Amino acid sequence: MRNRRSDTASAVVLALALHAVLVGLMLFAMWWSRQARPQEAAGGMNADVVDVGMLSAAMQRTLRDRPEPVAAEPLPEPVAVPPEAQPRPQELLPRPDTTDQEAVVDAPTPVKATETTPQDEKHRQEQVDLTQQREHQAQAQREQALQDQREQQLAEIRRQRAAAGREARLAQERLSQLEAARSGSAAEESARADAAASGQGSDSGLRGRYAAALQEAIRAKWTRPDSIPSGAPCRLIIRQRVGGEVVDVQVGSPCSYDEQGRRSIEAAVLKAQPLPYAGFEPVFDRTLILNFRAP
Repeated sequence: MRNRRSDTASAVVLALALHAVLVGLMLFAMWWSRQARPQEAAGGMNADVVDVGMLSAAMQRTLRDRPEPVAAEPLPEPVAVPPEAQPRPQELLPRPDTTDQEAVVDAPTPVKATETTPQDEKHRQEQVDLTQQREHQAQAQREQALQDQREQQLAEIRRQRAAAGREARLAQERLSQLEAARSGSAAEESARADAAASGQGSDSGLRGRYAAALQEAIRAKWTRPDSIPSGAPCRLIIRQRVGGEVVDVQVGSPCSYDEQGRRSIEAAVLKAQPLPYAGFEPVFDRTLILNFRAP
């Protein structure tokens, strides 16, 4: 900041005025001291007149050797300073504020520290423990739900595999039955052709022996209930394949057996398979009607 010429002149005037005031004060003090001395002398000092001859020789010598007093020079009269020439007190210049107001505004307001008691700390710790416990429980529930979902998916896969396995077995069984039916039909046709060529197609003796062989095979696997009397007849309808394998058996009419006897004779026919076949090819029939009699 550059000083202007008017400021320099003002400073010089104020300095001169200050010196003039100081000189005036000094002169006034000197004048005041001169006026006060005669008053002190006239203020009634008491003194006793003593004869010099009565003093001792030492005191007389001291008085004789004392120096003559030096006359005081008169003080100059104080010069009156006009009021307009008296110095004025220097005005204080305002000091610029160097504080950054934006920084003060942006500074965060200090927050009074709050004192915590043991009860507050205990309550806060309990809240933290409760929150952690809830988080653990939620995590365990999510993991259990995922585990249950995986187990359900595995169970569904196993069920589908088991169903596919059953279907595959059923398909294989159907295929085997079809193949056995074709081969049985071919063998049956061949046996009938051989029997017709040899002239044994209507041999009643062979049919009788075949029926007797069937009766003996079924009786060997049957446990006759006590409710069935010996010699009681029952017609059986048996469907079989070439070789004597039983496909199905049913109780026909007439049949004098009760329900227990009927179920037991059907089970005995299934247990007796394969039914007699070898040697009876000429009289073999896939649907066989047998008049069974209890032994």
